[in-house]
Amino acid sequence: MAALEEEFTLSAVTLGARPDGLLGVEESDKTDHFLVTDRSRTVILYKVSDQKPLGSWSVKQGQIITCPAVCNFQTGEHIVVHDNKVLRIWNHEDVNLDKVFKATLSAEVHRVHSIQGTEPVVLFKSGAARGLEALLAEPQQKIETVLSDGEVIKWTKFFVVYRHPVLVFITEKDGNHFAYVQMFNSRNLSKYTLLLGQEDNSVTLSFTAYVDRKFIFLMSLSSDGCIYETLIPIYPSDTEKNQRLVRSLLLKAVVSGIPPNGVTLTILDQDHVAVLGPPRPSSKECLSIWNIKFQTLQTSKELPQGTSGQLWYYGEHLFMLHGKCLTVVPCKCGVSSLAGALGKLKHTQDPGTQTMPHHVNWEISPGCGPGSQNSVQLRRTLRRKKNEVSLQPEVAVSEAAVSEQLLSTIKNGSEKHIEVELRKFLAKWTPDSHTAVGDIITGLLERSKAEPSFYPRNCLIQLVQTHVLSYSLCPGLMDTALEKTDVQMLQLCLQQFPDIPESVTCACLKLFLSIGDDSLQGININMESVFDYSNTEQEEKMEEQPEILRNGFNPEDSNCSNCNQELNEKPRDSTEETASCPVIPKRAALLNAVLHAAYSETFLLPHLKDIPAQDITLFLQYLYFLYLKCSENATMTLPGKHPPTLSQIMDWICLLLDANFTVVLMIPEAKRLLINLYKFVKSQISVYSELNKIEVSFRELQKLNQEKNSRGLYSIEVLELF
Repeated sequence: MAALEEEFTLSAVTLGARPDGLLGVEESDKTDHFLVTDRSRTVILYKVSDQKPLGSWSVKQGQIITCPAVCNFQTGEHIVVHDNKVLRIWNHEDVNLDKVFKATLSAEVHRVHSIQGTEPVVLFKSGAARGLEALLAEPQQKIETVLSDGEVIKWTKFFVVYRHPVLVFITEKDGNHFAYVQMFNSRNLSKYTLLLGQEDNSVTLSFTAYVDRKFIFLMSLSSDGCIYETLIPIYPSDTEKNQRLVRSLLLKAVVSGIPPNGVTLTILDQDHVAVLGPPRPSSKECLSIWNIKFQTLQTSKELPQGTSGQLWYYGEHLFMLHGKCLTVVPCKCGVSSLAGALGKLKHTQDPGTQTMPHHVNWEISPGCGPGSQNSVQLRRTLRRKKNEVSLQPEVAVSEAAVSEQLLSTIKNGSEKHIEVELRKFLAKWTPDSHTAVGDIITGLLERSKAEPSFYPRNCLIQLVQTHVLSYSLCPGLMDTALEKTDVQMLQLCLQQFPDIPESVTCACLKLFLSIGDDSLQGININMESVFDYSNTEQEEKMEEQPEILRNGFNPEDSNCSNCNQELNEKPRDSTEETASCPVIPKRAALLNAVLHAAYSETFLLPHLKDIPAQDITLFLQYLYFLYLKCSENATMTLPGKHPPTLSQIMDWICLLLDANFTVVLMIPEAKRLLINLYKFVKSQISVYSELNKIEVSFRELQKLNQEKNSRGLYSIEVLELF
């Protein structure tokens, strides 16, 4: 017998979740503690029984977490990956992720898995897998490619069988699905082709699995509303590389219709499965529990606010997004019997109630796993010492003969000869040999430092354009570019390096603001982020609807009498401010590169104070101009290929004012700008105030809408708003 208890909201905020939901919910090292990762920048640790967060950590502005944070149960540390390749490890007491251990990996990570009884495993998008400790010992090691071209990982799961870790993942290519089983004790990787059987037109929507001693029981939910089961052997007897597995029907007509966010299922125990989806074509989404053994629906709960199509199960808790709130539904599964499946079981007592862990590993004993506690503590201490000394990856020795020849030529060859050898290297270069690119840049910079007249910028630009470098791999590159006033190189680095220190970002900003317009004219700068604001057709369209646009803000608004008195002293055409950009297009492109750069506000603010007040005023004028252009359309976005976002513009305005407000206030040229910013803030307060006034009315409308089910088929309603 299975039952769903009353749900409760773990967090009343949106957790930064986009319509496609969260990245994941994972167990932590203590009972009742869970890690929640959103799809932007934040990881939050919750204690479910208290319904409160215990800690929150975020990556820099501009960085994105790309796989769910997990707990290393051997050390109690937390692990997360951002920007696909950067791995971070931290403790509960750590506050700033910028200061914790960091490792830049050589390949993109798909997922980090961690369960009790073994060390965490890192699965790469190429299909290769590594143990965490082996990976941290050499972060830049070469990662092999297991999957074929176009083959994408769709689902993964990590088990422990007979105290040995087993990783299974499902891939998809051209509508065909494949199962891979990785045995870490024997380093054996088996591949299976999953056959669809007779339902050729159905599409597999979700997977879940549990394991026994010999087989992995893979369950799949298809678009025909049925659940199928496939038995995958853990120890294959056939030596054939690609074996075929046929699925069998397990449950019929579980869901009907596919909501926008999809459907999903998760295994609760060997006899029960939870399904998230609509039971009928026109019905709302439901959370249902089915008895697999007796083919019966045990219980269901309607979810009127909709879900993200995601479901997690740990112990006795089901986690899901209901509306925009993370909701927990306690769930209990008893002994499966025919009486319980038919609802005839007495509820006076429940002596057989049992729960099954999410990973279904009966062989695990507490504390088992490779390595003693002392060795784990030693690795943890050494890793922290390494983090304090340096986080830069070591330069690896090049393996290819062509790169060795190029390194030899760099020492004493001419710039033209170096370019010839570089073309040979790039012709044979592959992303796996990215450490060689770091070696070559290091060699070029060392010679440039020894010979000030030697600066092979063309070679450096070609190497940066390989898209495999980071600031930590070539820390001297941007410093040299700053010395040489090479703004093209700096723009390229800002666009591609995810780990630039805030001090270097501010140095670039200072140079971009101070360099003369004449100096920029002859420089080749990427202009993708800059739009031609002199487009008269667009301006004419904007003039047709002046009162509808700008999100409630009109720069000509005269609500502030004191401000008007100041402006009347120096009359000026207000359209001039909004129509003309205060900087030339090439300078705008450079400034946009700074806006896109990742940063931490704590470390950025002190460096912003070192920029001259006149340059700060110019930057503020440009940001204000961008905001006015954003407000000219309903989407609040700028045209162009890679323009700054409204959030980036507003964040930088706040940063500049926080760091330099007192200084800017004393500059006469900034007076009009500050008054306009004051008007803008005042208008936004007025808009939000009006929105708050009608919030109560909308709540009443929502209540009336929920009561419609109790009315007849036809009714006439009159709603009065006061």
